[in-house]
Amino acid sequence: MKPTLLVLAAGMGSRYGGLKQMDPIGPSNETIIDYSIYDAIEAGFGKIVFVIRESFEQEFKALFNSKIAGRIEVEYVTQEIDKVPQNSKYNPEREKPWGTGHAILMAKNCINEPFAVINADDYYGAGAFKTMADFLATEATDEQNCMIGYNLKNTISENGYVSRGVCSTDKNGFLKEVNERTHIEQTKNGIAYKENEQWISLASDTTVSMNFWGFTPQLFKHLEAQFITFLEKRGQELKSEFYIPFVVSEIIKSGVTQFKVLKSDAQWFGVTYSEDKAKAVEAINNLIEKNVYPAKLWQDVSLPTN
Repeated sequence: MKPTLLVLAAGMGSRYGGLKQMDPIGPSNETIIDYSIYDAIEAGFGKIVFVIRESFEQEFKALFNSKIAGRIEVEYVTQEIDKVPQNSKYNPEREKPWGTGHAILMAKNCINEPFAVINADDYYGAGAFKTMADFLATEATDEQNCMIGYNLKNTISENGYVSRGVCSTDKNGFLKEVNERTHIEQTKNGIAYKENEQWISLASDTTVSMNFWGFTPQLFKHLEAQFITFLEKRGQELKSEFYIPFVVSEIIKSGVTQFKVLKSDAQWFGVTYSEDKAKAVEAINNLIEKNVYPAKLWQDVSLPTN
């Protein structure tokens, strides 16, 4: 069974100033998602599941169905504030959904095979998709999942802070701990993250998570149980988020599943800020010049259908 790719595309782009997941960066109006889907198809994925918001559902479907229909199976699910387990309570004044862990949970009824998770606004590199697809096809079990790890220095934006999962691994390359740091940036003294108004340095070669995870469907049981607990403890907060690294850390502590870290030396680019777009456009053009991608991604080649 071919693995599935779950694309987290429900973000509203508050720092970017718009729907960054739909903003074109390629010469034929391709988005970052287009390149991720292209890489996933080439790597052997068999289905794409998008997590989006109801507010832009029709526009999003029209954009991507026109490009990839017939090339790979596609499903859509929506992430909304009120999509919580039965009898859960939360602050009615809350304005945004509950983060990446909640987003993944939205897909529990349409994924029954090993699957990968990515952000819609991050470029991961073709090699990383091949590495992930191979792992999901040959090594993934309920007791062994994985994560693509990147060097921190390759994932920093020149235009502001970013969120990354800072990882530590054991001698065998398995994840010991991942801590979500929501404010990492390049300072005059090097890369550092801000916590409680204090700056804490990070080595440039620190392994970080870019939310490129490989799971089996067993994850959904862990997600649902932890999300119920999260809402009980923090559901009344207006801005608390249920991040997937938190969930993974708890799974690791429980000892039920280990996470193999698969390293990538790819140079990240993304569109966290509107100023990032120019660099993303330049990076795609460079990859086209190197024949990594055709200039017209969906017209110049005939990718195999699923």
